[in-house]
Amino acid sequence: MTNILERIITNKRREIEASLRGASFEIDPGSSNKRAPISLSRALLDSSTGIIAEFKRRSPSKGEIHPMALVDEVVTAYEDAGAAACSILTDTVYFGGAVTDLALVRNVSNIPLLRKDFIISRRQIAEAYVYGADAVLLIAAALRKEEVVELTDYAHSLGLEVLFEIHKAEELDKYYSGVDMVGVNNRDLTTFATDPMLSEKVASALPQNVVKVAESGLKTIGEVEQLRASGFNGFLIGETFMRHDNPGEALRRFLDATL
Repeated sequence: MTNILERIITNKRREIEASLRGASFEIDPGSSNKRAPISLSRALLDSSTGIIAEFKRRSPSKGEIHPMALVDEVVTAYEDAGAAACSILTDTVYFGGAVTDLALVRNVSNIPLLRKDFIISRRQIAEAYVYGADAVLLIAAALRKEEVVELTDYAHSLGLEVLFEIHKAEELDKYYSGVDMVGVNNRDLTTFATDPMLSEKVASALPQNVVKVAESGLKTIGEVEQLRASGFNGFLIGETFMRHDNPGEALRRFLDATL
């Protein structure tokens, strides 16, 4: 029986194969009309919160979370509440997102945007650039080392940064020194079980001179501060905020707990 990640990647390959029969999304790195992406890694280092607030409508493990949420309204509220950046889940089938959500947000937001998806193709990175993302997620469990290198270099040719995600230290054998950030996903993408402090357990194995991001399952500012003390610069949090009627206000209350 296939696990959840395998099912998602299989579906993603079908989507990409279908999209390749349409217009090309290859971007000329030398194009004169390139926009200037915003550095996500620099934003995390400069931020007093380090929060990457995530927008997602549903998930394979939790079902519907906030199905009617409007992405531009939520991200604007996140930004007003103090988010350093936002993660936009663009997978449609499993997470209820769309790549066009990025464009809606780019029109109203001035903070870095991460395209969070199961990226296995240059086309998805080109889409991320065209629709307004500043960084893309590359998941170690979904890629070979040579793919991590190829996709990172292509993202950089467009000015996009890369967040390289692992779930266990063994996946660092796919680490490429060219990536801009390393994330530890506290959620196992094969089962979607979550250990909110897995990031702390893996911290000592991470490369020293790279921006570090703890992802998923974080529910309290105390957990964030504990991970910050372990060397993490960013904290990707979604469901904790998206389960509220007003995710931006939930983020504001989360941060107010430090006072």
